[in-house]
Amino acid sequence: MTDRTYNVLFLCTGNSARSILAESILNKEGGGRFKAYSAGSQPKGEVNPHALKELDALGYPSTGFSSKGWDVFAEPGAPEMDFIFTVCDSAAGKACPVWIGHPVTAHWGVEDPAAAIGTEVEIQRAFAQAARFLKNRITAFINLPIASIDRLAIDQHVRQIGSLEGASVKSAKAE
Repeated sequence: MTDRTYNVLFLCTGNSARSILAESILNKEGGGRFKAYSAGSQPKGEVNPHALKELDALGYPSTGFSSKGWDVFAEPGAPEMDFIFTVCDSAAGKACPVWIGHPVTAHWGVEDPAAAIGTEVEIQRAFAQAARFLKNRITAFINLPIASIDRLAIDQHVRQIGSLEGASVKSAKAE
């Protein structure tokens, strides 16, 4: 068993919903073994209030988040990432910065709850579903024996996690 903390970056386009949900969920569920961050290729500049409401309803931290560009994690002095997961299809298709240390990467696409239209209840249901799908992936991820398996096996496992229930169309076809 290792006392090492693994840095994980969740990426999406706007960094206002899915990546924020994933950051909060992993930081709590990871029990100190993981430090999660989030960023976007074209950050919205604010966190979606429905995402914060969903985190609060589920008992996850819902304060202190900001919508920021992924370039802040490619700058000198930024935390070195061990894992990077894209959670939206458009971020998966973008040219990402070159990451120091060559982290393990995978696409965990989930439909964008911020794009949901309808009543307040329908919109919040979309956020609840996205949070559930992300929590399922995160639970599978934190239960991997990361310290005792080789990188090729880790790569394979994290890619398979991306095809769990709720995988966006692009994710499902990529596997």
